[in-house]
Amino acid sequence: MRGVLVISHGSRNEEWVRLVDEAIEPLRAALPYPVYGAFLELVEGRLIQDGIDELERLGVTDLIVVPLFVSIGSTHVEEIGWALGAKAACRCDTDLEPFRVNARVHYCDPIDADPDVIEILYEKASPLSTCPSEELLLLVGHGSELEGFHEVWRGVLEEAASRLRERGGFAAADTVMLLPDEASAKLQDWRERRPDLAPIVVPLFVSEGYFTTNVIPSRFAGYDVRYNGRSLLPHPLLTRWMARRVEEKAKELA
Repeated sequence: MRGVLVISHGSRNEEWVRLVDEAIEPLRAALPYPVYGAFLELVEGRLIQDGIDELERLGVTDLIVVPLFVSIGSTHVEEIGWALGAKAACRCDTDLEPFRVNARVHYCDPIDADPDVIEILYEKASPLSTCPSEELLLLVGHGSELEGFHEVWRGVLEEAASRLRERGGFAAADTVMLLPDEASAKLQDWRERRPDLAPIVVPLFVSEGYFTTNVIPSRFAGYDVRYNGRSLLPHPLLTRWMARRVEEKAKELA
């Protein structure tokens, strides 16, 4: 029997958790097997082990795991995969212990530069745009300073920014990581290269929270940029993305 475990980061903010739950809920009606939304941390009673235990209690023997994280370059994606037994080794430091899991684990890829996500980003950024041919798109992601993870993050962001530039018809696009802090250097560079372009800052984050409301605005403070802080959630296309990930993995098991 198959089951689906969707894992996201977690937050003490109840609204953050509610938005994730609302995105997961339609999967229960769309899929013929049980679905559980779990969190890496901060949501007691809904942690990853809780989800594993509940799905196995229902008889799940094949566990399709969907990491609701932005990039395969995320250390969280790495450590969760290792703790579930889907990865032989963990290439980063982790506080996680291996989970108790009897079911066969089938680990999906995270969001990356998925076409549905590009469409969400375009829709959320559109209110900021007045004349795309005169605008610079700056796609902001969390990033990583760790060797190996940094390069993967950069690749994901660059691919997403390129697709979003094409989708919106922007004059140019670039990427900005928060870790390491690239905001000031990137803006200074573009001021010298193309001072005629108006910068539009677009966050690539699952849900609004500390990074979208505090960190990103602080990194761009003092610069004339357009920013609305809108994240991927809420949006039905993110639910469709999760459903596609599950369907793709289910086909591999058929």
